[in-house]
Amino acid sequence: QVQLVESGGGFVQAGGSLRLSCSVSGNIFSIYAMGWYRQVPGKQRELVATINSAGSTNYADSVKGRFTISRDNTKNTQYLQMNSLKPEDTAVYYCNANLQPRWYDPGRDYWGQGTQVSVSS
Repeated sequence: QVQLVESGGGFVQAGGSLRLSCSVSGNIFSIYAMGWYRQVPGKQRELVATINSAGSTNYADSVKGRFTISRDNTKNTQYLQMNSLKPEDTAVYYCNANLQPRWYDPGRDYWGQGTQVSVSS
């Protein structure tokens, strides 16, 4: 059984910073891409940032230059450093990992439970 557990969300004023963490536990043969997505009520979940197993990153235009995604493969953990936060960054943030639980399993996406980030103006 695979679990993704997020931490680090909270309430912050505009211009502030938060750091999200997401640890993967359980049966893990190999983790491929990892990423962060966010969702506000009434809207579709949107990509924030992704990082592949080699460390290559991709960001939504709205967060480029402000957010930094990273991962520690020794700990099966990914991070999202969020700086210069804006009220429009307010959302539930979900971590994602594409992984193989066992060598004979196909790779598939797993999701965390979500963590609220609220930014006041």
